[in-house]
Amino acid sequence: MEIRIEKPDREALRALGVDGWETWECEPSVFDWSYDAPETCYILEGRARVRTPSGEVTFGPGDLVRFPEGLACTWTVVERVRKKYSFG
Repeated sequence: MEIRIEKPDREALRALGVDGWETWECEPSVFDWSYDAPETCYILEGRARVRTPSGEVTFGPGDLVRFPEGLACTWTVVERVRKKYSFG
């Protein structure tokens, strides 16, 4: 299970409908998480690291991150994160 990170342009964000997605915010913290459905999120602010059994990824502002269904991981929010997200 692989986390994918992209750097979309404004047109790609518009095509995905990111402006209409829900917003999530989190202060610096560490927590375990698992995905019951695929999630796509766009990072507006902050930085986080996500550790999976196969490695670790880091992302920040401007990154579009795709998490697969069934992924179990540990989030480390390094700087307060604000993101737009969509499941499915």
